[in-house]
Amino acid sequence: MDVIATHVNADFDCLGSMIAAKRLYPDAVLVFPGGQERGLRDFLLQSTLYAYGVKGVRDIDLQQISRLILVDVRSSARIGRLAEIVDKPGLEIHIYDHHPADEKTITGQFELIEEVGATTTILAHQFMQRGIAPTADEATMMMLGLYEDTGHLLFASTTPRDYQAAAFLLENGANLNTVADFLVREMSPEQIDLLNELLKSCKRKLINGVEVAIAYASIDYYVGDISSLVHKLKDIENLNVLIVAVRMEDRVFLVGRSQIPEVHVGELFQRFGGGGHAYASSATVKDIPLVQLLDLLEEELQKTVQSGYEARQLMSAPVKTLPISATIEDARELMTRFNFNAIPVLNAQHLVGIITRQVVEKAAHHKLQKMPVTEVMTTDFDTADPQTQLAELQRGIIDHNQRCIPVVEHGELVGIVTRTDLLRHLLGDRQKLAERLPVESGRGGARLKRKNLARLIDAQLPKFIRALLRQLGEVADTLDMKIYLVGGFVRDLLLRQENLDIDVVVEGDGIAFAEAFAKTAECRIRSHQKFGTAVIVLPDGFKIDVASARIEYYESPAALPQVEHSSIRHDLYRRDFTINTLTISLNEESYGQLLDFFGGQRDLKEKQIRVLHNLSLIEDPTRLFRAVRFEQRLGFRIGRQTERLMRGAVRMKLVKKVGGARIRNELRQILDEPQVISALRRLEQFDLLKFIDPHLHFDRTTAQMIVSAEKTSSWFDLLYTGEKYHRWLLYLFCLLNFLSDKGLQRVSAWLDLAPKYRDLLLQLPPARKALKRAYYRAGSGNAPKNSDIYHWFNGLSLEIVLFVMAGSDNEQVRKWVSQYVTDFRKVKVLLDGNGLIELGLKPGPHFHQVFLTLLNARLNGEIRTLEDERQLVREKFVAVKK
Repeated sequence: MDVIATHVNADFDCLGSMIAAKRLYPDAVLVFPGGQERGLRDFLLQSTLYAYGVKGVRDIDLQQISRLILVDVRSSARIGRLAEIVDKPGLEIHIYDHHPADEKTITGQFELIEEVGATTTILAHQFMQRGIAPTADEATMMMLGLYEDTGHLLFASTTPRDYQAAAFLLENGANLNTVADFLVREMSPEQIDLLNELLKSCKRKLINGVEVAIAYASIDYYVGDISSLVHKLKDIENLNVLIVAVRMEDRVFLVGRSQIPEVHVGELFQRFGGGGHAYASSATVKDIPLVQLLDLLEEELQKTVQSGYEARQLMSAPVKTLPISATIEDARELMTRFNFNAIPVLNAQHLVGIITRQVVEKAAHHKLQKMPVTEVMTTDFDTADPQTQLAELQRGIIDHNQRCIPVVEHGELVGIVTRTDLLRHLLGDRQKLAERLPVESGRGGARLKRKNLARLIDAQLPKFIRALLRQLGEVADTLDMKIYLVGGFVRDLLLRQENLDIDVVVEGDGIAFAEAFAKTAECRIRSHQKFGTAVIVLPDGFKIDVASARIEYYESPAALPQVEHSSIRHDLYRRDFTINTLTISLNEESYGQLLDFFGGQRDLKEKQIRVLHNLSLIEDPTRLFRAVRFEQRLGFRIGRQTERLMRGAVRMKLVKKVGGARIRNELRQILDEPQVISALRRLEQFDLLKFIDPHLHFDRTTAQMIVSAEKTSSWFDLLYTGEKYHRWLLYLFCLLNFLSDKGLQRVSAWLDLAPKYRDLLLQLPPARKALKRAYYRAGSGNAPKNSDIYHWFNGLSLEIVLFVMAGSDNEQVRKWVSQYVTDFRKVKVLLDGNGLIELGLKPGPHFHQVFLTLLNARLNGEIRTLEDERQLVREKFVAVKK
C-alpha cells in the first residue's frame, strides 16, 4: 500500500502538497498523521475533499505500507505514529520537502528537497516538467498552500520559483477568491484579546548584540491560528526577531519568526521538540510552567544567537594617525580634511594616545595651535584585537565613554571602531555580515532588514557575468583582500535595470589584484599607477574596472582631489550621491551581501537624488550636472536640501573653476541620455547653461528643434545604413544653434573640444548658409537640380546634415535634405583618371572640372552608364580639345 502523509498539525501547504502528490502517485492513500490547523480544519469542513478518501493514521494498518510518500516534512519527530515504521525493512520512502534537516531527519530512497517558500512549489514544478495539468480544484488547494507558506509571496523566503509556480497554478484555474476567503480572515474576539495581551508583554532584549523580541500570554481557553497573530505583532512592532509563548491549559505553544541569519528559530525550537525553518518555526511544550519556560528560552537564546560581529568586521581601516611630534594645528588640519572626530597618536608604530576633536577645538580656541598633542591627548583607553566581541566593544565605547576603540594586532594598529560604527550596528545597519535591505520609514530612523542579493544576482544577470563575479571573489580570497561591486551596477541591479558595466573596489592594491586575476583567466591588464586602478580586458573586449579603496580630500573648492588608500567605507564616502554608494561583497564568505552606509536604498525607494555631505558640490561642482543627469535618467527628483546646496554652488560660480573639459564630459553624457529635453530644461532652471556660455539658454524654440532632431535621428536609424554618427553632437548643435559665429568659437575653446569635434561645431555657420539657400529656392518656386542640392550639403558631416534637416520647418527643404542623405551623397563617377587618359585627355588640374561635370550629369539623371560617361567626355572635352 502506498501512503501520502505529512506532518502533525497540518497546514495548507501540507494539503496542497498531498493533493499534488496524489497526481504523481494515483493509487496512494492520503493520510493525516495528526491534527490540522484551524484554517485547514474550516476548509476541510466546507470542501469536497471527502472525494479523495482522506484517512486518519488510526484508519490504516501501518504494517501494510510498502511505500511512504512524505510531503512538507522529513523529520521523524513530526510524523506521529508513522515514525514507528520508518526503519521497517523493505519500506520505500519518497520525500518532497523544503525544510532544513534536523537531528531526526529521515533518509529516503527518493528525495526532492529545495530551498523554496513552500513544498507545493516543488510539486508544481514537477507538474510543469511532466506536462501535468491540475484541475481547477487541485490548483486552488495548491495555491492555498503556496500563499500561506510564502505569506502571499511576500516572505523573505519567497523565491522566483514560487512566483513561477503561482503563475502556473493561476493559469490552470486556481480560484484566488477562495484563497482569500480562507487565508485573509477577520480576527475573532478571542484572537483580538490575545493580540492585545501579547502587545502589552512584548519586550525587546539585546542578546549577543542582536535584538530579539519576546512576547507571552497565559489564557484558560483555546485560541487557534496563533501564527497569524505573530505576523501581525511582528509587523506592528517592526521586529526582526519575535518569539511568542502562549500558555493554553496544560501546554505552552511557541511560535518564532526571524528575518536575520543570526537567529535560526528552527534550531532554537528543536531544543523544545519543535521544528521549522531558520525564519519560521513552532513547538508545543508540556508540563513546564510559562515563567520557567521563558527563562529557558533566554538561556537557549544566549547559546543559539550568533552575533557574528567582531572588531574586524566593524572596524575602519587603514587608520589615519598622528605622530607624537604633531601639534594641535596638525591634528585640526587632519580632522578637517578627512572629517574625523578622533585620531590615534603613534610613537613610531606604537599606539600611545588618542586625540579628539573636542580637545583640539578647545585648545585652538585658547590659541594653543603649536602645542604638541601629547600634552592633551588621552592615554588611558581600551583597545581591542580583531576578534574582540561586540559586547566588549560596546562597553569600551558606551561604559568608558570612548569616542573610538583602536584595534591592535601583534602590537600594530590595524583598525578603529568608532561610535558611529557601533551606533549604526545597534540601530540595525549590520550589513557587513548581514543579509538585509532597509525598510525605508523616513529619513529619521530607518531600521534595516537582512537581505542577501545572491538570488537577485542569479535572477537578474547573465550566466557569464555571474561566473565572473564568483571568479573575482575567489581571486580576492586567495589574496586575503575584500572585494566589492560598486557604483551604478549595484544601483541598477536593485532597480532591475540592465547595466553590465562592472566596477569593483578592493581593500588593498587594485593593480596587484588585477595582475593576480590575469593569472587565472585569459585577459590583458591596463593599469594606472597614479590612481591605483586597473582595467581587466577579456578576449571579447568586455572590461572590468578595478580600483583600490581610497579616500579623497580637496585642497580647495573645484580642485582635483588628492587620493590615499583607505577602507571601502571611506571610498564610498567620496562618491557623489547616496544612490551610488551601495556596494555588494563578492568574497565567498559574504557573497551577495549589501552594504549601505549612507542610506542609498532609502533614497532609491523615495526616488531622491541626495549628496552625501553639504560640501560635496563645492568640492566637485561637476556634480551639479551629474545630479541633473541621474534625476532625469532614473525618473527621480533632486532632494530639497541637495537642491538648496546646488543653487548655492551656482551662486558661488564654482563651475568656472572646474575647467571646460570636465564640464564637456558631463554635458556629453547628458546629451546622450534618452530624456535630453527634460535634462536641458533642468540645467536651465538651475542656471547652469550660463557656465557653458553667458548667452546660452534653453527655450521653447530650442526644445522644438531637439524634438525635431530626435525624429530626424530616428528616421535615419530606420534607414539601416550602418553608418555611425554622434547623436549627442546633433543635440549640441541644436543647443548652440542660436549663438553667433564668435560664440561658437568661444564655446568650442572653453569646452576644449577635440579637434575633430571642434571642426564639426564650426561647420554650423556654413550649414546655416546652406539652409538659407534652400529656403530661398523653396520660396522662389524655382526647383533646384539634384546637383544643386548635392553641392549645398557636400562636405558637411552627417551630424550637421541631420541638424539642417531637423532645423527646417519647410517640408520641401526637408525633402531635399532627405534626398541628399538617402541618394545624392552616395552618387559616384565610374570613370577614373586612367579612363580619361584612355579617352585622349592629358592629366592636369582640368580633370577636376571633368569629374565635376560627370558627377552633376549623373546626379541630374543625364547619364547612367559608364559608356554614357565616356560619350559625355568625348562630346564636351575631347571634341573641344580637337
